[in-house]
Amino acid sequence: MHANGDETARGDRVRLIDVATNCGVTKSVVSRVLNNDPTINVRPATRQRILETAAELGYRPHAGARALAGAEARALALLIPDLTNPVYSRIIRGAYREARRHGYVVLLAEDTTDDQAGEVFTELVETGRVDGLLIASARPAHPLIGSPRLAHIPHVFVNREVAGSGRNVGMDLASASATAVRHLHQLGHRVIGMVSGPMDLEPARARRTGFVHQMRELGLNPHLIEDGPFNELGGAEASTRLLRAHPDVTAVYASTLSQAVGAMHAVRRAGLQMPADLSIIAYDDLPLADYLDPPLTTIGMPLNELGAAAVNAILDQLAGHAPSDCIVATQPVVIERASTAQPPNCR
Repeated sequence: MHANGDETARGDRVRLIDVATNCGVTKSVVSRVLNNDPTINVRPATRQRILETAAELGYRPHAGARALAGAEARALALLIPDLTNPVYSRIIRGAYREARRHGYVVLLAEDTTDDQAGEVFTELVETGRVDGLLIASARPAHPLIGSPRLAHIPHVFVNREVAGSGRNVGMDLASASATAVRHLHQLGHRVIGMVSGPMDLEPARARRTGFVHQMRELGLNPHLIEDGPFNELGGAEASTRLLRAHPDVTAVYASTLSQAVGAMHAVRRAGLQMPADLSIIAYDDLPLADYLDPPLTTIGMPLNELGAAAVNAILDQLAGHAPSDCIVATQPVVIERASTAQPPNCR
């Protein structure tokens, strides 16, 4: 009745179909029996035969398959705003490794402007396909946040803050901006501008707040700010406006690395050199920063730790603990490269 030992000798993974073939039933029946589906109607002898065969063959459900199977999915869904944004790869990696350490997998979903996206996402949990949601989308008025179904589902907000939710897992974004300003100030810069993100996004507001507060603390003008989308074009256009309105600016803080790439393009188009005429520093650190011209000074953030903290927060909820806000303790650090230097008047 049972499979021969050749497959096992070769070390091949025993599949669901192998158990089904040996028992003379379908894959669906085996899956539902092994997942203790209470709605399946099979004879006790058949159920026992399936359980014994699975044990004898050494069948272990593949984690990805279990995530799609239903009962006890041992999978988490991570909603991110943009799959093309390299910053999220670090958060994803931290989440994936921590989840794997606990026997879970992480499924990715990209945010869309579809108003039904929130309902679809909650259904992943309600149908048993995932055990909890990690929501990293910063889109304002996201339909998922307003869904009454969300309150009954284990979830956390990652790298964004939903006021009063008690489920926010984040980093000290304001501190990152303050760190950037202090670095430029220590180099001698006194006229510092900022390329900010859209003000309808909470992370952009937090970074801008940190910049403004630190500039005021140092007695500097905190209002040299232009907003733009979190991408290269947004950085280029905001930097162009900033340099035209304030030609005396000697340093620029960009609130994403992508914006900084656009800012560097705008600086060159303005006929300026970096860092001889203008220094640039960016929030976020990625390997790309080493290969720009000049290599870009950045603020290193604990993105891997953030992903891991989000997983641990959701696992705590699954273990029956009440949700709570969490700020990753690791502080931002300056990764100094060649794009920042003393301003011309200090040399």
